[in-house]
Amino acid sequence: MTNSSASEAVAIGAAKRTPEVIARRVRGLSDRAIAWLFIAPTIVLLLAINVFPLIWTVYLSFTNYKANRAARGVEWVGLDNYRRVLTDSDIWHNMLVTGHFLLWTMTFQVLIGFGLAWLINKNFKGHGVWTTVILLPMMLSPAVVGNFWTFLYQPQIGLFNYIVGFFTGVDPSSFEMIGSVNLAPWAIVIVDTWMWTPYVMLICLAGLRSIPDYIYEAAEVDGAGPLRTFWSITLPMVLPFLMLAVLFRAIENFKMFDLVVELTSGGPGSVTELASINLKREAFEKWRTGLSSAFAIILFVTVFGAANIYVKALNRVKQR
Repeated sequence: MTNSSASEAVAIGAAKRTPEVIARRVRGLSDRAIAWLFIAPTIVLLLAINVFPLIWTVYLSFTNYKANRAARGVEWVGLDNYRRVLTDSDIWHNMLVTGHFLLWTMTFQVLIGFGLAWLINKNFKGHGVWTTVILLPMMLSPAVVGNFWTFLYQPQIGLFNYIVGFFTGVDPSSFEMIGSVNLAPWAIVIVDTWMWTPYVMLICLAGLRSIPDYIYEAAEVDGAGPLRTFWSITLPMVLPFLMLAVLFRAIENFKMFDLVVELTSGGPGSVTELASINLKREAFEKWRTGLSSAFAIILFVTVFGAANIYVKALNRVKQR
């Protein structure tokens, strides 16, 4: 019996076992109606999980609601929460810290990730083993990575301090990375780069391996050197993949929370307090639920708008 005959037999058996009442109703439905019948549970689930919380958050952003005083009356405050967020100097400082974090993590991850992808694409001996080793950091939990690097950054026993001391001549026991106002932001950038550069490398490697060999062969016949080939063929064809990696990582880093908290425990001062951490403080420490809802909506609109503009630029690059 062929596969098609077996499928037909299964379909006929299922139809015979279907109650007659249901069978008559199904036979009266169009193909479009049947399709909607199948996807309706998924749509309801998405509405319940994604859309309703967003609508509820928008509503709360116009009130003075506090989650720790739910029984207290809720007052409509209009745009007051949005005005307070947009005129708060501390929040603008947190946004600046977040922008600094995004800029440097994206720069290092793209440069190092693309460099590693370019090397692994050479298919040297043992490249499979090295690829697996490089991918290990991104397989770990951010909380585990934060705790692991906290020990590495310890002034007395931290391996990172001894490495820095070896190359700079600084006494490792006096070198404090996390506790330093100037160095703490860079400590977070180093850890995030170490953890997520493999992710960028994978996307870049997919882009490099999607380039047909005949294009390089044609360039070689035309007498193009390695540098010319890189700038005219490799980089333009990998650029959409690079931009896609930047988009994914920028969205994730904009809402970075657990890694920073595990590394710094909220210090020193506010130099490592990202916008997401400030949002958590407003919502679950100060219990300003209405204000934090307005803050969350502003962050959402910021990310959504920037991502929309970026995707349009990405589409233009793809069409070249």
